[in-house]
Amino acid sequence: MAGKALILVENLSVPFDRRVWQESTTLRDAGWEVHVICPRGTTRDTEPYVEIDGVRIHRYPLRAATGGPLGYVQEYSAALWHTFKLARRIGPVDVVHACNPPDLLFLVARMLKRRGARFVFDQHDLVPELYLSRFNRGEDFLYRAVCKVERLTYQAANVVISTNESYRDIALTRGGKRPEDVFVVRSAPAVERFYRLPVEESLKRGKPHLLCYLGVMGPQDGVDYALRSLARLRDEVGRTDWHAVFIGDGDTYEDMIALSRELKLTDQVEFTGRLIGDDLLRYLSAADVGLAPDPLNPLNDLSTMNKIMEYMAMSCPVVSFDLREGRVSAGDAALYAPANDESEFAKLVAHLLDNPEERRRMGEIGKARVDGPLSWKHSGEALLAAYEAALA
Repeated sequence: MAGKALILVENLSVPFDRRVWQESTTLRDAGWEVHVICPRGTTRDTEPYVEIDGVRIHRYPLRAATGGPLGYVQEYSAALWHTFKLARRIGPVDVVHACNPPDLLFLVARMLKRRGARFVFDQHDLVPELYLSRFNRGEDFLYRAVCKVERLTYQAANVVISTNESYRDIALTRGGKRPEDVFVVRSAPAVERFYRLPVEESLKRGKPHLLCYLGVMGPQDGVDYALRSLARLRDEVGRTDWHAVFIGDGDTYEDMIALSRELKLTDQVEFTGRLIGDDLLRYLSAADVGLAPDPLNPLNDLSTMNKIMEYMAMSCPVVSFDLREGRVSAGDAALYAPANDESEFAKLVAHLLDNPEERRRMGEIGKARVDGPLSWKHSGEALLAAYEAALA
């Protein structure tokens, strides 16, 4: 049943967006001609057009939003205009596969549906919950607008792909979709990319232990909770036998560096920016504990955190706040502090630093989960089933 598929993504460039890249290569291996429309990266993925491993990637220039919600309106409007233009150039397709945010890509999908395409909506984020969690403006006019756009996207979609069961429940209830039209395709690390390297003690900056945060640094991601927890680890628990590294980038990157100075953590906390390949694996191989400080909010409680999956792929035990989908992902590979409780988070980190055998056991559990029931093999099968349902 293979044909021509067009994947639309605005949030990241491809192949840097690992989920979209896994989906693209899975479809390619199943015989699909795969095109992707996405923004250009800043330091990588910069070519306007490139074919990589048989996947045809069309990229457009995009300036990331700054400031509040109106900045995102400008960003999304520009992205939509470029996506329309490139989609017309690519021509008719059998399936248009739109990844949110934003939910505005249904407008491009609707145009392609008029030419005979089927529409697969790949819901990476719950945008209404994202709005509430990121901007703290309550259920105002813009909140009602994003709810409306989400409803229109659900209505236009022939099939919905959900990243976990919580998102699937939203598609069935709020989205009004039929159970046979909603498929769970979990995000899973490409395990072949995650392998342990010899531990470099120099990365610990003379300390016995290394703590690691890996991920985006936005208002809803909890890097501030991690930093305050580390200050409590030092001040309340009395532990200074650690060095912490924060790997990633995002809207609040500079703010988090400033907060680390305010908390007098600069001697023990390091910000590396975004890392890939062996540069990333060096730190993860040396890490004793992976930090997942995502606070409880409407989005995080229902979302699967990629950082947790990647810690587990590296056999790294996790300390997390107690979130519904966080427990589904990590199981016994993590310890869970009460939601947003920075003191308990710090105590659980200290507990793991004192118990190397427990760290080893939890790391083995996590590795077995991402190699087994949470592996991309199962997600890839669900993706192909979703495409079959869309075409049927």
